[in-house]
Amino acid sequence: MKILYFIISLFLFHCVLANYDDEFAEFEEDYEESETPFLDDGPTMDKELPTKDYEPLAKGPEEAISDEDSEEEAVVEDDTEFEHFQDADEFEGFDEKEGKPASEPKITIAKNIPVTIMMNWDSYYLEIVMSAGLVAYFLNFLMGKAKNFKIANSWYQVHKQLLEENFALVGDDGSKERRDDVSLVKESENVYTLWCSGRTCCEGMLVELRLIKRHDLVGLIANIIKPLVDQVQITVRMNKEDMDCFIFAVASKKTANVMSKDLQDISIYCPDKKAGDKFGIPANFLVMSEMGEVSSAMLDSKIIAILNKYGEYIDYIHFSDQFSGQKPTDDTNSNAVTKLPEVDKVLRFGFNLPTKGTSLEETIINMKPLMIMVFYCIDKIKRSRLSKEGKAKAEKNRQKVEEAFIKSTHQARAEAAAARKEEKRRQEKERVMAEEDPEKQRRWEIREEKRQAKKRAPRMKQLKVKAL
Repeated sequence: MKILYFIISLFLFHCVLANYDDEFAEFEEDYEESETPFLDDGPTMDKELPTKDYEPLAKGPEEAISDEDSEEEAVVEDDTEFEHFQDADEFEGFDEKEGKPASEPKITIAKNIPVTIMMNWDSYYLEIVMSAGLVAYFLNFLMGKAKNFKIANSWYQVHKQLLEENFALVGDDGSKERRDDVSLVKESENVYTLWCSGRTCCEGMLVELRLIKRHDLVGLIANIIKPLVDQVQITVRMNKEDMDCFIFAVASKKTANVMSKDLQDISIYCPDKKAGDKFGIPANFLVMSEMGEVSSAMLDSKIIAILNKYGEYIDYIHFSDQFSGQKPTDDTNSNAVTKLPEVDKVLRFGFNLPTKGTSLEETIINMKPLMIMVFYCIDKIKRSRLSKEGKAKAEKNRQKVEEAFIKSTHQARAEAAAARKEEKRRQEKERVMAEEDPEKQRRWEIREEKRQAKKRAPRMKQLKVKAL
């Protein structure tokens, strides 16, 4: 069937193609017979055309056109269709325009064309800005890194001898052998640390140099908006038997507000802040103490003299036997805390390290008495003891804090105990079901049902009445 359809389609296509060829062949014959040359004699069309002025477009051996036939066919009939050609106004100025054609212009092509190396830089302004930013960031990184290293190394070289005189081991890296090439430990590009140990009445001393992020271009720009200063933070861990129970702090107003808000021990035991001028120190300092007895004992003549003379270098002084770090944040689930945080007896010092106005070496040399004050405070804390009344008050304060904490965490501890019991009961059930003893499993289920029924039963209080 398909072959029949194909043969019929092929036949119809052949017929159409043949008809198409016949129609166009007739058109070609008519076109060749009526083909006439263009006239150059003007607008007059009703005269015979000279045979010598044109040639047939195509002459072949079979289609030769005679001169007589050409003359007859060149006569144009007078028809109204071509009346507009006889209008003189229609072709006004035609002869003037058809003059002698102008000579063709000579085109000169330059062979040696200079190569243009200029580029349109306006299209690449974004790439140029980004490249310049990366170069500036990289150069600032190298310069800031070098400057921070110079500040840290200068501080260490000035205080190296003093540290070695007071500690048996400076720059402890965990090795048992003593090293002579000890230097600061680089925690990051702006934080350097130094651990010292081997001294009486303290476990050790950690020195942290927290410098401005000079290597970070973004941090450097932020520092212009919110200025910061380089700091030397010292933390001395005291032995438990060498420090009495008290909390005391002296700090600048800005730092004191931050400490009372963020530190656990200051916020609980030292809620009150007193002006420094009441104790003979600059007014820009605030004194926070657990008891008045501690303030008068700690602020002796030597400490007051240091605070008055080097007040611009001192940020804070903090002594505490209940130091546990930052307060728990709001994100922390307080119900999960079931015991008091671990506390340490520490002495904390924060010293500013201004690098403007004077040379770096001169500023560090001026800060050397502050390190001497640190060792003086260590020895002073070891000798200082609270009075009998002060010690009783301190113990009472700590007991109140512990009781308040236990009350606030009672629900959390109860939930934790219930969770432990439930976990123990689940493990027991899995063990019983794994033994494949139906009698034992039945007894366990009966015992569990009784326990659940007892738990659901209402509780009644039993009252004891004394006989008359």
